[in-house]
Amino acid sequence: VDFALTYFVVTGELERSKVPCWLVIPDAGGYSVLTSWAAGKFGGSVIGNFVKECGIAEKTKNRGLIIPGKVAVIQSDVKPDVADNMPGWNVVVGPLESMELPKFLKEYMESKSVSATV
Repeated sequence: VDFALTYFVVTGELERSKVPCWLVIPDAGGYSVLTSWAAGKFGGSVIGNFVKECGIAEKTKNRGLIIPGKVAVIQSDVKPDVADNMPGWNVVVGPLESMELPKFLKEYMESKSVSATV
């Protein structure tokens, strides 16, 4: 989401990971993840539409989408809703804390490599 503090913290951790990835940021009115979800600004249709509109699908062959770990508490509502709105995409919930992103991304990429060769 476009909560300023979240953006800068997450961007720093993504860069630290050195894992090539895209950060897509839907307009959530500057709210945090849970507040934007409660306000109806962060859900499956919003995310699905944003991903389609921003053109990221044309920029990558990967169809993996990692949604913020803060939605883990509402995962049963958000993740299936996102997946329903993004057919063909693998939707996973990321870590709760941004400092866990580098490790999470490396493990995610390793798991994709292993499953691709099996």
